[in-house]
Formats: sequence, structure tokens, C-alpha cells
Amino acid sequence: MVTTAAKELPHASEPEHIMRALQLADVFAARAPAHDRDASFPFENFADLSREGLLALTVPAALGGGGAGAREAARVLGIVGKADPSTALVLSMHYIQHLVMARSTRWPGRLSRKLAKETVEGVALINALRVEPELGSPARGGLPATIARRTETGWRLSGKKIYSTGAPILKWYTVWAKTDEAETRVGLFLVPAGLPGTQIVETWDHLGLRASGSHTVTFDDVVFPLDYEIDVRKPDDWKVPDFVHSVVHTIFVAAIYDGIARAARDWLVKFLRERVPANLGAPLATLPRVQEVVGGIETRLAVNARLIDSFATDFDNGFQLSPNESNIIKLTVTNNAVKVVEDALSLTSNHGLSRTNPLERHYRDVLCGRVHTPQDDATRVSAGRLALGV
Repeated sequence: MVTTAAKELPHASEPEHIMRALQLADVFAARAPAHDRDASFPFENFADLSREGLLALTVPAALGGGGAGAREAARVLGIVGKADPSTALVLSMHYIQHLVMARSTRWPGRLSRKLAKETVEGVALINALRVEPELGSPARGGLPATIARRTETGWRLSGKKIYSTGAPILKWYTVWAKTDEAETRVGLFLVPAGLPGTQIVETWDHLGLRASGSHTVTFDDVVFPLDYEIDVRKPDDWKVPDFVHSVVHTIFVAAIYDGIARAARDWLVKFLRERVPANLGAPLATLPRVQEVVGGIETRLAVNARLIDSFATDFDNGFQLSPNESNIIKLTVTNNAVKVVEDALSLTSNHGLSRTNPLERHYRDVLCGRVHTPQDDATRVSAGRLALGV
């Protein structure tokens, strides 16, 4: 029975960080089934990424990092996503934070330099903790229940965040919270992981991306410095989302799920070439119907590649981009990725759904693409309103 995907070989002309990512991909792919089965966190993958300098890929070169923009980061995430999407998802959130730090006028320079130095020197990941049980995703509107109370000695934070991707390994959180001031403000606070009153509750037991460690993090009167306030504004000032964060997030999410689809495609092609039913006497790959379905898969992947690459390149080159367009690209790429894996399943019968083969895992993982902000319905409604002028 076929159990391995086709290997993506590095080319001598590729940038060094792409070469390193491709070399690590084989190792990550070999570890992925066990981590998926056990829902265990792949700490060793991040040690490898740190050793190869890939954790600091989006840290500015002036601060010792790779200085990569969205295009090169998306390429790395696609490679890692093809091997182990749970690792890629955690890595993407870390990359986003450092890109935002590098481009934001609101991040205190002292803190952004400190976090850059830490991730250049070791395994020091950061992610935003935003989603709450009652609030859901902040993209849908509403104020968080998590409260930051200002005191003479520091901020005191209380609340609960769910779906906190990478929770087992994070060193820093940017926490979405509201203040208890007379005039409420809302925004991001930088909170070191592991402070007294912080608890990681292992609630993540999901259909897909099982190794992403997207657990619940609770804060019970957690104290941190007053000058760790990052970007806190009046609620109405958040009606226009942070452009860098929202656009890069959609590019990176798209790249990860496209990577999953490519892993499914590679396994499928190998299966179809090697599977010779007794009644056919030839590989399944010789059937016109099979060739047509695989051609459809190739079409969707070609569209995905162009969308991701061109949009990320435009972002890096400073073109004025529309958040609406970036949301549509995320919707298109992730749905193309889902259809690729569904088409692969249609050609493999019971083999594709067997847990002895990776296609079943790729299917569970790729379905998660529809859950990420912005969800498909929100994107369509927004595009419709823009077209209708309402």
C-alpha cells in the first residue's frame, strides 16, 4: 500500500532559507502522523526551525533576522504546511507578529527589538490571543470579556482565551483585552507566558490540525508592566482593522492550506501510478476519467500558486491592496484546497479514508481552512455590500 508522498527536491538556485525549509520538510512529514494521532505538540520541529534560522525569517535583517517579506515567508509556510500544517500554523502566527512589529508605528521599539533578539537567539515564539468563548472572533465585532486593570505597579489581567494556537511553546502573548478605565479602551497588551495566575488548559481535541496546541489560556489577575501596553484605542478606532496583520494573515493561511492540498496531490499521483486493479491490468493513472480529475486538481493548484505569489509580491512591493481582495483570495485558495483533497478522495475509494494512508489526515486538516478568519460568509457579505454600495 502506498504511504509516502513524492519528495520535493531543492534546486541549487533557490534562496538558502527555502533550501533549509525543504530539507526540514522530510523530517517534519515523518513526524506528523504520530503527532496527529496523539495530538502531541511538535516541540522538536521548532528546535529544528530555530537551529536553521527559520524562526527569525521575518525579523528585520538589521536586527539579525532573515528580513523576509510576505512572499518568501509564504513560500516557507507552504513547504512546512505540506509536511506538517500544525507546525506551519504556529509558525505563521509568529511570522505575522514580527512582520507587524517591523512595520507598525504603534509597537514600542524597545519591545520589538527585545522580541526580535530573543527569536534570533533561540526558541521564543509569539502569537496573538484574541478569541473568547462568548465573543468568538473579534473580527465579528464586540468587546472582549478579558479585562486589563491599571494599577500603580502594573496592569492586572483577567480573562480566558480559546483556540490559542501554539500555547504549549509560546513565550509571549499579545492579548486582546479591554481596560476598566472610565472611558473603555480596547486593544493589545504584551504578556510574558508563564506568569503567576496564567494557566494553559488542554482543551484542543480537534478533527484537524491536532498537533497545533490550540488550547485555552486563562489569566487570573496576572500582573505585567505598564509599558507593555502595545496598541490600545477607543473601540470605534478599531473599525478599520490593522492592514498589515489582516492582509498578511490571509496570505499565510492560504499558503498553509495550499500546502496541504499539494501533499494530497503528491500522494494521489503516486497511488494512481502504482495501483493496478486486477480487472484493469494497468495502473489507474491510465484511465481517462482519472486523468481528467487529476487535471482539475492541477488547475486549482496552478490558480492557487498564482494568487498567493502575485498578491504576496504586491504586498512586499508596497502596492495599495484591498482587504476585500485579500479576503477573497483566502476564500478562493482554501476552497480550492478543500476541493483538491475531495477530488483525491473520489479516486481512491476506501484507500483514501484509511488511517494507514495520509490522505485521510490531509482531508481532516484541509477542512480547517474554512474556519480561519475571515470566514467565507463574512467575505461574501462584505464583497456583496461593496458591489451594491450598501
